[in-house]
Amino acid sequence: MNRTLAAYLLTTLSVSCVITSLGFSQMNECSAETNSPLLDRDLFFGNPQIAGGQLSPDGRFISFMKPYQGIMNVWVKEFAEPFDKARPLTDSKRPLYGYTWTDDGKYILYVKDSDGDENMNLFAVDPSAKPADGQETPESRNLTPLKDVTARIMHASQKNPDLLWVGLNNRDKAWHDLYQLEISTGDLKLVYQNDDRITGYEFDWDDNLRLLSRTDPAGNTTLLRKDGDELVPIYETSVTEDAMVRGWDPKNENLYLVTNKGDLDLLTLFKMNPQTGELRLLESDPNGRVDFGGLRMDRNTREIISTSYTDDKTQYHWRDKDWEANYKFLQEKFPGREIAFQSATNDYSKFLIAVHGDKYAAEAWYFDAPERKLIHQYTPRPELKDVEEHLAPMTPIRYASSDGLEIPAYLTVPAGVEAKNLPVVVLVHGGPKGPRDSWGYSALVQFLSNRGYAILQPNFRASGGYGKKFLNAGDLQWGKLMQDDITWGVKHLIKQGIADPDRVAIMGGSYGGYATLAGLAFTPELYACGVDIVGPSNIFTLLESIPPYWEAGRAFLYGMVGDPSTEEGQQRIREASPLFSAHKISKPLLIIQGANDPRVKQAEADQIVIALRDQGHKVSYLLADDEGHGFAKPVNRMAMYAEIEAFLAEQIGGRYQKDMPEDVSERLDQLRVDVNEVTYEPDDESNSDAE
Repeated sequence: MNRTLAAYLLTTLSVSCVITSLGFSQMNECSAETNSPLLDRDLFFGNPQIAGGQLSPDGRFISFMKPYQGIMNVWVKEFAEPFDKARPLTDSKRPLYGYTWTDDGKYILYVKDSDGDENMNLFAVDPSAKPADGQETPESRNLTPLKDVTARIMHASQKNPDLLWVGLNNRDKAWHDLYQLEISTGDLKLVYQNDDRITGYEFDWDDNLRLLSRTDPAGNTTLLRKDGDELVPIYETSVTEDAMVRGWDPKNENLYLVTNKGDLDLLTLFKMNPQTGELRLLESDPNGRVDFGGLRMDRNTREIISTSYTDDKTQYHWRDKDWEANYKFLQEKFPGREIAFQSATNDYSKFLIAVHGDKYAAEAWYFDAPERKLIHQYTPRPELKDVEEHLAPMTPIRYASSDGLEIPAYLTVPAGVEAKNLPVVVLVHGGPKGPRDSWGYSALVQFLSNRGYAILQPNFRASGGYGKKFLNAGDLQWGKLMQDDITWGVKHLIKQGIADPDRVAIMGGSYGGYATLAGLAFTPELYACGVDIVGPSNIFTLLESIPPYWEAGRAFLYGMVGDPSTEEGQQRIREASPLFSAHKISKPLLIIQGANDPRVKQAEADQIVIALRDQGHKVSYLLADDEGHGFAKPVNRMAMYAEIEAFLAEQIGGRYQKDMPEDVSERLDQLRVDVNEVTYEPDDESNSDAE
């Protein structure tokens, strides 16, 4: 439960890995010494030509994301048709959070919010419907037409694909009631009124609600068996432990439970009898290094297909011989690349696979498994593929932190450049508890590398996947040992001669933005500058402004940063909040914020901007009135990265692209805030006054 809360509460900032066109542009006069051409930022952050492909359940159609009026929307075509014959199905003015086919192929479902406020509604569109006169897209129906709710899909029926079970927090903003939703009519029927802190609903293969999860005010979670109207406790974990239901065995008799309760350090897969509570060990990492990862199930046989573990890279353990044979065949066809089964027909005879890697442009292929037939479908970034030789490899590394704890990380050095005395960008992931950086293609990493920087991505303590001890070692260590894990990574690169000690920048989003502020405030001599993207500056106001539907995770949050209702907690929070050490910040800082961010609100940026401004420190500020926790709209995203690369070039001497499209230039001017005009009015009881 805790890992789920962590990922949900403080999700890492998602950076788009998409591109549209290739171009070589002007360099600044202080270019890094490399033979690689300066690649247009649009290659990395513009819209892809095509992305997110999915086969329909019967394989007759393929859907995908493609720009429509400048925004990525859902399109569809018959599989045999060329892509230029596809029809747009949605006309959203904001990028969607995701989409999927229903099991019968009658509808495509998608979710979206309003300007980044994360109040989600669920929509359905008929892919066979014709647009009304004068329209270019068919009508989409809002299946949860409620204001200020965060709809969550809890279960989709295979037996009756017209049925979904959704969670809605319309009655009580803090808790989600369970509803049955009929997609064809939009009818909603209340199934369970959540008056007892229920945080999860688990269904078996036959759509029976079998288990519920309850989280108490202390953060302990109890798994409950549903016997009629009675809820019977069968398994309990503390706020520092995890337990996740991953499905049911073929007869619906036993559940698969992933847990690290008690003496277990690594998340481990068990089979559990819900009647007796008996646990049977199934699998843990055979190398004893990382948590149990993915579990893939066969929708038809209900058997386990594969399990996976992610260490430096992801390894699969196959239980199904046919799937294993398919995977090995594809590995032979695409040596040195990673293979992902992106979507499949219901009978698993046809697949859409993604072929990708750290320094490769991804490709999508159709795979007919019985015939061993491969047909290329699309390359989201075709222009990037033409310049793959200028992309840089991502290398796993390890180093010791201040207390000797081994920190896993990734290092990327610009292509064709000796790893010696380089300007470095420390890129800190969000979360912090649960998410982690992984090996693979990253648009931001490759963009920074092309500009001449080495990039360090530390998986500091509290990062997920490395066991319970590593995860919980970050509790009450914001700004302390967690920050040391980043600091000692920089020291490691300096000691190795890789980093120029006078040209190190720190950058990140969400918690990574916090770490940027903390790095500049608590180790001001280490960094030349920082880029804070939607990062909290004052943990007091961060906790005061959490959305109501985070209530189940309040104890979890307090366990990470301190309890503001106690003197000890207040002291710890004050010490960890960069706002109260703003007078120690001496290096230039760029702050980027979305005005509608429900997680890290605008006040977090305003407070630190004012504190630095009033003390005469250099601070720049971008604020988007149509964004939330990160910039999703293409023009905002392009403007943000144009500003970032110019800022980094000025401070640590990389190269940058001077030119930009007119709409991006105009939007960047609109995003720039005159810091002299920033104001902030704290609540009466707010602990927001900086020293």
